[in-house]
Amino acid sequence: MSATEAPPTTSLRHDGRFRLFWAGQTISQFGDRISELALPLIAVTALGASANQVAGLTALIWTPNLLAIFLGAWVDRRVHKRRLMVLADLVRAGVLLSLPAAWLLDAVTLGQLYAVALLTGTAAVLFNTAYPSFFAGLVPRSSYVEANSRLSASRALSQVAGPAAGGGLVQALTAPVAVAVDAISYVVSAFLVGRIRLVEQPVGVKGESAPLLLRRAREGVSFVVRHEILRAALGCVVTVNFFTFVAGSGLLVLFAGRTLGLSPGATGLAMGIGSTGAVLGAVLAPILSRRLGLGRTVVVGSVLFPAPIGLAAVADGPLWARAGALTAAGFLSGAGVMIFDVNLNALQTSLIPDGMRSRVAGAFGTINYGVRPLGAVLGGLFATWFGLRATLLVAAVGGAASVLWLLASPVPGIRSLDPDEPGTGSSVPSSAPDPASG
Repeated sequence: MSATEAPPTTSLRHDGRFRLFWAGQTISQFGDRISELALPLIAVTALGASANQVAGLTALIWTPNLLAIFLGAWVDRRVHKRRLMVLADLVRAGVLLSLPAAWLLDAVTLGQLYAVALLTGTAAVLFNTAYPSFFAGLVPRSSYVEANSRLSASRALSQVAGPAAGGGLVQALTAPVAVAVDAISYVVSAFLVGRIRLVEQPVGVKGESAPLLLRRAREGVSFVVRHEILRAALGCVVTVNFFTFVAGSGLLVLFAGRTLGLSPGATGLAMGIGSTGAVLGAVLAPILSRRLGLGRTVVVGSVLFPAPIGLAAVADGPLWARAGALTAAGFLSGAGVMIFDVNLNALQTSLIPDGMRSRVAGAFGTINYGVRPLGAVLGGLFATWFGLRATLLVAAVGGAASVLWLLASPVPGIRSLDPDEPGTGSSVPSSAPDPASG
């Protein structure tokens, strides 16, 4: 059974394999939200890190994505993508557990934080390049939007409870201990993913010798660049992610504490309540896709995701108003990113052939995620030179400009993933030929 021949189901809620995967990702996402708050708080509160040092921590998490293009080319030739995902989860768990261990010995340093960021980021690249083929083999094409909506809803729910729980854990138990919760979540995710039984077929003609890694990596980039829709999607996500990382989570935590005067608990609570918008966005994504059309929904999300950062930038007045502005910005931005991601991910999955999935994911990861550390570093420099408020405003305006890539492409005219539906057009084929296996 090939990756595109997953058995059809009337509903994903009755698919036991998908439920296992969904449960693993849900638990892992909840743990991630705690670490996203705890790591910069360790740097800021325990180690007295500067804005540049906090930005450097964010940058190191994403720096391994610069190698994703080559790792994706390697992963494409591996049969057992599931095993690679389990390995990535276990590596992240082990690395994160080093922080509470060092804390017990009173030996936590900024250098260790940087090492943890770099190693967990590398394991995340391995997981993310193996993920597309695994997902396409697990979920039938007709359920791509539904599956992405469910997975994104879990991510959104984690953004509601995770920061608030993280803020509370940091205050009650200290940040290094809070990180241990994330490590445990990866162990649970590895166990659940490891239980999924999925037939994974090698890619390519039988007896074919594996092409050089560099050539296969180049094929992934070439496929994206030549494809009108994927090229526009890449330009859009690169732009929006660059600017949102100019105002990365580390600087937002710093801004909330030092400029808005919020405590760690209040910061976590404001970000958690604001993230309820992501839950709404994940639920609305399939509905808006049916009402507005898939392409137009992607366009709306590309603006709604970054623009609300400007609300946080202009926050002032009494404490309740400052906390409220941070909450509102998180609510609108969270809704936007889910509306954007759910539909764009489904569209991309439908366009990429099985034999190219990890290579294309690697190409996307290297370019898209590769600009994130650049954005984080530039954000730290901007914050140092011009202040945190000005930096957030630049991020909001620059991120919203990402929509120009989509408006100049066929994306706004795409109605759905069904090629037989009126208005869909011929730009969303059920599959494209694999140039490396034909």
